[in-house]
Amino acid sequence: MIIGIDGNEANVERKVGIGEYAFELLLKFKEFSISNSEFSKVVFRIYLKNPPRPEMPQESENWKYIIVGPKKLWTQIGLPLYLFTHFPRPDIFFTPTHYGPRWSPVPTVISVMDLSYIHFPELFAKKDLYQLKNWTSYSVKNASKIFTISQASKDDIIKEYRIDSKKIIVTYPGIKENMEEKISNIKELEEKFGIKGNYILFVGTLQPRKNIERLIEAFSLIVKGDSGQARMTNGLQLVVVGKKGWLYEPILEAPKKFGVEESVKFLNFVEDKDLPSLYKNALCYVLPSLYEGFGLPVVEAMKYGCPVVTSNVSSLPEAGGDAALYFDPLDTQDIAEKIEKVIESPKLREEMVKKGYNHIKMFSWKKAAKETLDVLQQIAKQTKN
Repeated sequence: MIIGIDGNEANVERKVGIGEYAFELLLKFKEFSISNSEFSKVVFRIYLKNPPRPEMPQESENWKYIIVGPKKLWTQIGLPLYLFTHFPRPDIFFTPTHYGPRWSPVPTVISVMDLSYIHFPELFAKKDLYQLKNWTSYSVKNASKIFTISQASKDDIIKEYRIDSKKIIVTYPGIKENMEEKISNIKELEEKFGIKGNYILFVGTLQPRKNIERLIEAFSLIVKGDSGQARMTNGLQLVVVGKKGWLYEPILEAPKKFGVEESVKFLNFVEDKDLPSLYKNALCYVLPSLYEGFGLPVVEAMKYGCPVVTSNVSSLPEAGGDAALYFDPLDTQDIAEKIEKVIESPKLREEMVKKGYNHIKMFSWKKAAKETLDVLQQIAKQTKN
């Protein structure tokens, strides 16, 4: 059996979101091809626009990279032409993105993380929005199966595209296993990042959907108190970790707007090796998103013993379970009150950490990869028959 895979999202330097999803699945697929007799006879062909990066799984007899051009309109022209003109063809083609090949001589399976472009179209450039809407619609209708990462996203896909629920499969994402801690204490955090004392942590891309402006406003209510006079409780800081996305300028201006510019620290992109220490030393992790396909940092924070306070919308209650504390993301007072409740109670934080350790047991990249491969094999076998 030959399984073809679009590996482009995994083949980038900084892997976040869908890039992380694609990369982790490829790592597990490669492991299975070596250690699992069930998949030892499967040949994996990874199709790319560019040569594989060093961290991508190494080529072997049953793991091959195929560079396909042209890069422009790759899924619309380059990839379909290659699949039609080269033999033997894959028995099934899987793309861990919204876009399957425009025309395909073999069954295709796609992944749709979320429908943020439907819920918040104003946050996307016109060109990107047109592509997301039209290419995703085409791919969804023509795919044999669709993977998504939460029941909330599945419900969204069913409602938007009016397709049978049986066509959509939820595979929860896992938690990174290769995040080796390189910083051991708060002193080292101060030396590397300038973080001093107690802090609240946010990890995610700087973009409007993450609702960071309201988080900063809520933080200002906490440190100023009811009187509006700055009291900067115990030097409390808000540490914002994440690369700049789109429309990020108002986020960077928000600390000055709300009078807390001395207490908000932006760290931009942080290497995986430093994230465990940032989670472990934080009073809590806060994700105030207006919408998430899953919210992977929620379970990532729990893995490292960090209490989670997050929005009560979309998939986030699914990601956090009974281990997180929830707020209305449109209500800055509610955000502030829930954060204060956590940071002022060591007992509550201890209880949340214990619940978090138990909750994350259900999230595993190995499990997600196995469920994905089982579906791909099943479709390929049905097609052959």
